[in-house]
Amino acid sequence: MNRDIEKCQPLTSDFAQAVATVQRDNNRVMERPELNDNISVTDFKEFYWLKNELIDFCKSNGISTIGGKKELADRIIAFLQTGTITKTTTKEQTKSKFDWNNAVITLDTIITDNYRNSEHVRAFMKQEIGSSFHFNTEFMQWMKQNIGKTVSEAITEWKRMNELKKNKNYRTTISSQFEYNAYIRDFLADNKDKTLKDAIQYWKLKRNQRGDNAYSKKDLYLS
Repeated sequence: MNRDIEKCQPLTSDFAQAVATVQRDNNRVMERPELNDNISVTDFKEFYWLKNELIDFCKSNGISTIGGKKELADRIIAFLQTGTITKTTTKEQTKSKFDWNNAVITLDTIITDNYRNSEHVRAFMKQEIGSSFHFNTEFMQWMKQNIGKTVSEAITEWKRMNELKKNKNYRTTISSQFEYNAYIRDFLADNKDKTLKDAIQYWKLKRNQRGDNAYSKKDLYLS
């Protein structure tokens, strides 16, 4: 009889620890503050906010709503820290007049400040690379960050990225502002028996926690 009790003890201990974790995290969910003028900078930084929540805050305080989540968050932080509204300048006019929708593209064409991922560009890339070519976030980001380089160099870079993806251990770099995408990818990679629906469910629980929004095995205790 005692042996049976001893065998069950580790399971009981693990279960108790899991319950404690869930209770602690549930309490943390309840701590999520409202996004209003009274929120502290620390609380603002430690919780996940939807873009529409950031926009609503900005509108109610006369802050510009132009830009992505990072730009909005930076303006809100500045407002919470100083009480002043950061002035935004209108987007700097592009200098290049190159027409990425219709102009002749060659391997020597320079990537300009008005570059666009147009169908015209796609057709040229497929002509040079083959039918396997497709735009992806990582490559499009590279194009934006490499003004002045040639289309030939862009093709070389696309091929390099494509080769890396053939390695099953390779993980595409996801920009920090796309926390949802990174979480879903990492959750599904670590939980082969779960579905996209499961991943979304755990993401919703995770985003209400204080701290970062990176996937962790401990998230499975949040349900």
